[in-house]
Amino acid sequence: MEELLEYLPIILPFVIIQIILMIIALIDWSKNKESFDSMKLVWLIVIIFLNIFGPIIYFLFARRNNE
Repeated sequence: MEELLEYLPIILPFVIIQIILMIIALIDWSKNKESFDSMKLVWLIVIIFLNIFGPIIYFLFARRNNE
């Protein structure tokens, strides 16, 4: 447990960034006006389960396809 507390200052910023990115991506995903289709469900799974990379992938590829 002591070792975990030692690494907490290093890990905590990554956790905070991950949570913020996920929240922003989920808000953007929910505001998407397209009809509910399988790709929208796939993007939800990517955002939630790929941790810090999921929201980044969503912003790089899904938003570009909507424009």
